[in-house]
Amino acid sequence: MEAWGQSPACSSSRKARTGPSLASVLNDLPSAATLRYRGPGVLPWGTLDEDDDEGGRSLQAFAETAQMESHPSRELPWPMQARRAHRKSQATGQLASGSESRAAYWTRQLSRTKGKMKEGFQTIQPWAWTLKKIGGQFGAGTESYFSLLRFLLFLNLVASVIEICMKLIPTWLEGAPPGPPGPNISSPCGSYIPHTHGLVAFPTQLFNLLSGEGYLEWSPLFYGFYPPRSNLAITYLCSVFAISIIYLLCILRRSVSGLKETLLAESDILTSYSHRVFSAWNFGLCGDVHVRLRQRIILYELQVDLEEAVVRRRAAEQTLSQRAKVWSMRALLNVLVLALLGAAFYGIYWATEYTLTLQETPLVRQTPLFKLLVDYLPSIFISLFNFVLPPVFKFIASLEGYTQSRQIVLILLRTVFLRLASLVFLLVSLWSQITCGGNMEAEGCKACGYNYKEIPCWETRLGQEMYKLVLFDLLMGLLVTLLVQFPRKILCGLCPGALGRLSGTLEFQVPDEVLGLIYAQTVVWVGSFFCPLLPLINTAKFLILFCLKKITLFSIYSPASRTFRASTANFFFPLVLLVGLAISAVPVLYSIFLIPPSKLCGPFRGKLSIWAQIPEAIESLPQTAQNFLYFLGTQAFTVPLLILSSILMMYTVALANCYGRLISELKRQIETEVQNKVFLAQRAVALSSRNGTS
Repeated sequence: MEAWGQSPACSSSRKARTGPSLASVLNDLPSAATLRYRGPGVLPWGTLDEDDDEGGRSLQAFAETAQMESHPSRELPWPMQARRAHRKSQATGQLASGSESRAAYWTRQLSRTKGKMKEGFQTIQPWAWTLKKIGGQFGAGTESYFSLLRFLLFLNLVASVIEICMKLIPTWLEGAPPGPPGPNISSPCGSYIPHTHGLVAFPTQLFNLLSGEGYLEWSPLFYGFYPPRSNLAITYLCSVFAISIIYLLCILRRSVSGLKETLLAESDILTSYSHRVFSAWNFGLCGDVHVRLRQRIILYELQVDLEEAVVRRRAAEQTLSQRAKVWSMRALLNVLVLALLGAAFYGIYWATEYTLTLQETPLVRQTPLFKLLVDYLPSIFISLFNFVLPPVFKFIASLEGYTQSRQIVLILLRTVFLRLASLVFLLVSLWSQITCGGNMEAEGCKACGYNYKEIPCWETRLGQEMYKLVLFDLLMGLLVTLLVQFPRKILCGLCPGALGRLSGTLEFQVPDEVLGLIYAQTVVWVGSFFCPLLPLINTAKFLILFCLKKITLFSIYSPASRTFRASTANFFFPLVLLVGLAISAVPVLYSIFLIPPSKLCGPFRGKLSIWAQIPEAIESLPQTAQNFLYFLGTQAFTVPLLILSSILMMYTVALANCYGRLISELKRQIETEVQNKVFLAQRAVALSSRNGTS
């Protein structure tokens, strides 16, 4: 038997001659961590006993070895089952010895419960499977649009609930609100007749529904309906700040999570093809449908990497003269973009200023259809420019020679500037009408602080403009889908020849669609103070839009020929939302603090400003509460708060710099480890070949 086997003495003498075994050396290498990809039941190097007939693949061996290690289970290069056994044995030992404190136990239980709740919340998210299907068939960029749409739908639903609880319900808690002012009621600020009395024709009712006038003007939909009650005024104003804070926190949370993905995607850590090939697969997938979707997602990610690598390689190979030519072309194209934007802004300003003149003409007054068209004239101009200029911006961006992700960012920047700036020009023109061009000493504004002759209830007028913008945006989306996109798809399918090629293949344009969402949401943010039920209307609009876009996506559109990174969308889209939120806050805060409220409508009638209701409410509180609230507005509170914030910011910056240096050092260590592995592999091959020849 000794002739066939190997004696213990011989084995010990061989170990003494050769020193450490190859298995012990390989266990110290970073490549030992690849065991986690080998699945359960694979032993670390050297743990397989040659004399064991059954292979020695028991999890008990893992657990016994792990108990001698001081590292946590997640740091051990073992299969998942072995690490679970090790963690369970550690927990049992600590519980038996009493070494684990009660605080540590409850902390672990809390983190485990939090993880389970997060997983459960992800499983009950609406349209989760729809988003996965969209991402697998059309790419992660298209999926990011529907994810943003679902996010905005959730925000508007929360805002609608707050609006109902803090505005509608308090309005009826103190009794039924009074009716509209009669035609005989007048004041130094004129009279206000909100709706037409008596019977009206059906077309007039339809036009009132679309314009927000008539019977809708004195309804819970607009600001002027709410009575002047102190409690209602406080809840009305506080709801605006509460909703704004919720919006800000949710968008910041989404943008920060997207920033992490963007930083990783833009670095060289996760963009390597080895990461896509070896680490992107999910081994927990079950079913052919999920497998195919995951394959398509990985295919789109590789396609984005390859496209951007080609563009970067071409840019690196350019000579100095070629780069100068490219930069000259970019400068000329940017001048063209500025000229187009200037023309669009002038057209919107002219349409808004000319609306009042057209409304006074007899033909417009006597014809409801003409009156409706004149009322929608600013909205028509805004929608026209938003429909025509984005394809032009897309064509210009394709001539500038950037990568696809950079082109998407440029198109988004130019389009969002067009959409948001057009809204700003509309608000500026309305402000000029309300405040007599900023001249409070003018004849129309001197008595009441606003143009009471032309606009007796200016808050309702602003709410009507935002209401018309939201409705017109929805109607334009429906008309474009039904009258342009569906016929174009049918024409492309029925005419395979030159006419079909001329109609082209429809691709889902993510930048245009996303900017449409952000523009619509910004309009709602501006108008929700003057039209309290606008978030509820926008919730229904986004719900209709989600179903419509999903149907058209699978029936009309084809996968995009060029894709872009989802990480760019996940960070840039919330960033543009923050810009829209900041822009919408300016007119609302200006209206609250500087423009006197209307004297004939709304819960703040008779006040010098809308904000004046808050100091009056504070004066009714006990003296201790008054002193505390007034202290929050003094320098004794704000200056220490500013200093503390500056210290925390400096600490965060210093900590980020330390982490950056640590990451750089770890990268250098990884490079060194790669060289060590290559060297040791070469030595192992040389030793094995030498032993084979001997």
